[in-house]
Amino acid sequence: MSVAAVKEAVTVAAEWRDELPDSRRRPMRIWFWSVAAMTFAVLVVGGITRLTLSGLSIVDWNPIMGVIPPLNEAQWERAFDMYKQFPEYQTWRQGMSLAEFKFIFFWEWLHRLLARTIGLVFLVPFVAFWVRGWLPRPLFRRALLLFGLGAMQGLMGWLMVMSGLVDRPSVSHYRLAAHLCLAFTIFGYAVWLARDLTVRGTSALAHRDRRFLKRGLGAVGVILALQIVWGAFVAGLKAGKIYPTFPLMGGRLVPENLLAMESTFMNFLANPAAVQWTHRLIGTLLLAGVTALFIGVRRRADVLSRSSGAATGYALALLLIVVVQYSLGIATLLLHVPVSLGVIHQSVAMILFGVWLTWLHQVVRTPVRTAIG
Repeated sequence: MSVAAVKEAVTVAAEWRDELPDSRRRPMRIWFWSVAAMTFAVLVVGGITRLTLSGLSIVDWNPIMGVIPPLNEAQWERAFDMYKQFPEYQTWRQGMSLAEFKFIFFWEWLHRLLARTIGLVFLVPFVAFWVRGWLPRPLFRRALLLFGLGAMQGLMGWLMVMSGLVDRPSVSHYRLAAHLCLAFTIFGYAVWLARDLTVRGTSALAHRDRRFLKRGLGAVGVILALQIVWGAFVAGLKAGKIYPTFPLMGGRLVPENLLAMESTFMNFLANPAAVQWTHRLIGTLLLAGVTALFIGVRRRADVLSRSSGAATGYALALLLIVVVQYSLGIATLLLHVPVSLGVIHQSVAMILFGVWLTWLHQVVRTPVRTAIG
């Protein structure tokens, strides 16, 4: 392909956003924001499901009929009898009452119901927009990718549950991490597409300022991604239940059993003490990185405010959310991971990710102007 053809393809890819009339942009923005909001809701309910140890209460996967819960005592007894055949009940829940089973069943059922509802929230508008011819090819492909991510998430959710139905009453923390990361990806992609359909302003960034922001946001993004993964590891291994002190762990900055496993590398993936320590370390690096980015933006405040007007506000918001999240992490640890704080801590992580992503989108989509002076 010639250089001219490549430039033409890039131009077409950029212009499809600008050519959409506002009468189409608004309903499609609402569509993508709705998917993002529903994904956030599923994350919240998923956190409650995990922290109430409800995730293994439904032991089959029936995407259609599974929408309907047991409706009478006979059906409840049948569902309870199925649950009794698996390791979780046999290992540590023998003797639980039917009422207790109904409680954990409810949260897993609600989590799955909301996940299925996202499919309808996506598909109904998608078909309507497609039939009307509202979806230009680039947006059509992006929407299909979003749907594909949702389908992968459903499959990954069941693979995660299956890992706890075999020989141990807990799910694989690796599959839990994959499930959580997919949720963040779906949320983030929906937010990105919604922002793509927002009419851009006329402000521009100098090349050096845009490069500074992209590098700073890129570095923060890498640390944030690692923190999300290790947060999932902490949740899956229940590593937050040990060493409920801060900043020391067992009276030391580095716990004595940090390298208890034979493989040094595997300690940081599967040793609860090392995983919690790593989560603390990455969280501290994230706080330091966001603080450094905030200071850098403040030093360029005059130039950035003339060119984009949003950098200082985004930097302050990001810093405040990171401080809140760091404090929530400490409180959750010290209080032995209560359900309320655990869910809030996980939810604020997605809010933090959303603010970071929105700022990154704003920087990426802002035109570049020639620096003066």
